[in-house]
Amino acid sequence: MSVRLELPGDDDPRRQAIRAWLAAHPSPSGRELAEGGWVVPHWPRPYGHDADPVFQLIVDDELAKAGVRRPENPIGIGWAAPTILLAGTPEQRERYLLPALAGEEVWCQLFSEPDAGSDLASLRTRAVADGEGWVVSGRKIWTSGAQHAQFGILLARTDPDAPRHQGITYFICPMTSPGITVRPIVDMTGLALFNEVTLDEVHLGPELVVGRPGDGWRLAKLTLANERVSLSSGGVLWGRGPTVGDLVDQVRASGGVAGPARDRLVRAWADGQVLEQLRLRLLAARMAGQAPGPEASVQKLAADRHGQAVLRLAKDLEGPAGTVAEGDPVWQHGFLFSPALTIGGGTAEVQRNVIGERVLGLPRDPEA
Repeated sequence: MSVRLELPGDDDPRRQAIRAWLAAHPSPSGRELAEGGWVVPHWPRPYGHDADPVFQLIVDDELAKAGVRRPENPIGIGWAAPTILLAGTPEQRERYLLPALAGEEVWCQLFSEPDAGSDLASLRTRAVADGEGWVVSGRKIWTSGAQHAQFGILLARTDPDAPRHQGITYFICPMTSPGITVRPIVDMTGLALFNEVTLDEVHLGPELVVGRPGDGWRLAKLTLANERVSLSSGGVLWGRGPTVGDLVDQVRASGGVAGPARDRLVRAWADGQVLEQLRLRLLAARMAGQAPGPEASVQKLAADRHGQAVLRLAKDLEGPAGTVAEGDPVWQHGFLFSPALTIGGGTAEVQRNVIGERVLGLPRDPEA
C-alpha cells in the first residue's frame, strides 16, 4: 500500500504564518532564514519551530513557491549541527549553530582515512592529551569541500588501548589551525570535490570536544544516519542534480524512445516511484518520533543504484554526443561522478551489512 502525506490547503494557519513572514522578508538572507527557524523547522526553538513532518513539507512548499532557497551548507546543516545540538555544550551551540544554519561558516567531515574508509572504527588519527587540550596527528581522505571549509567534524582515537569502537573522540576542528594541510583531489569530472587532509600536531582545546572523550563512535553513528537520509532524497546525485522525472520529460519532449532503451526508462521511473514511497515512509516514521535507523541504509543503497542506472541511461540515450563536449553537461557530469555514489556516505557493502545485521538479524560476517 502506498504512503501518502496530504498537505493542508491555503487556509491552514501555518501556511498563513509562513506567507506573512515572507511578505515581511521578500528576499531573506541566510541569517534571516536561520533566525526565523525556516532552515531546520523541525528543530526545537529558537532554531526551529518543533515542526512535525507535515509542517516541514508545508515550509518547503511555501519557500519553493516564493522562490526562496535555503543556505548551501550540507555538512554543516545536515550532519555537524544536529550532532552539536544533541551533544554539544551550551557554549558550542551558541557559537556554531546559527552561523552553520545561515551558511556563513562552511563545514566538512574528517572521518574517512586512507586505511579506514568503510571500516571507520579502525581509524588511526591520534589525539594525545597535553594538559591544555589535545594534539592531533593523522590523515583524512575524501573530505568533501575541505578547501572551502572553516570547520570540520573530526574523529580521532584518544585511547589506543580501548576496544575498536571505544576510545574515539568527536572534535570540532577549525580548518585554519596550524598544522593542517589540504590537498584537493581532482576527479574525472575535472573538479576537486574531495580532498586529502593532513593533520600534523594540530592543537585543539578542550572546548572543541563534542560530548565526552571516548564517546565519539556513538556520535559518529548519529552523524552517519543523518548523512544517509540526506544523501537519499531529491535528485540522483546524493539528493541533488537531475531526477529520473527530468530524464523522462526530456525523452518525451524529443519524441520518445523505443526498444530496450524504453524498457530501461520505464524500469528507472518505476524504481524512482519506489524510492519516493521509501522517502515517505521515513517521513511517516519521523511523524511517529522515530530517529533515522537501519531504514536509512535501505534508502541509500536503493537510491545510489538508481542514480547510477539513470545516469548510465542518460549517457546511452545521448549516443555519441554523450562522450564529447557537445553533450548535455548536466548528464555528462552526473555520469562521470556516478561511480562515487555507492562509495561516499558509507559504501554499498557497508549498507548491506547494516541491513543484514540490523534488519534481517543475520550474524556478522567473520572479520578477515
